[in-house]
Amino acid sequence: MYLKVHSSGSNVVVAICDREVLGKTLKEGNITVTVDDGFFCGEIVDAERIEEALKNATTANLFGEKCIQCAISCGMVNPEKVIYINGIPHAQIFQI
Repeated sequence: MYLKVHSSGSNVVVAICDREVLGKTLKEGNITVTVDDGFFCGEIVDAERIEEALKNATTANLFGEKCIQCAISCGMVNPEKVIYINGIPHAQIFQI
């Protein structure tokens, strides 16, 4: 899984995706999203590092089965709120 952290002031945006979806463009209905290398391609990490990053994030954007499962397992994503775009699970987290 890839993890990239984007920081600006007190905002910490975490981008996480499975290796298999990096660079793909997903289309479904009127939704088109690209899992962009520039935004998502950072370090390759394990589930422990993902949990740590999510706990420190103000916002997170996740694509892929493995990273979504990690986020569900650590209690950061409600499985009922995961959406699928072209069969790929996607979730966003906003800490307010």
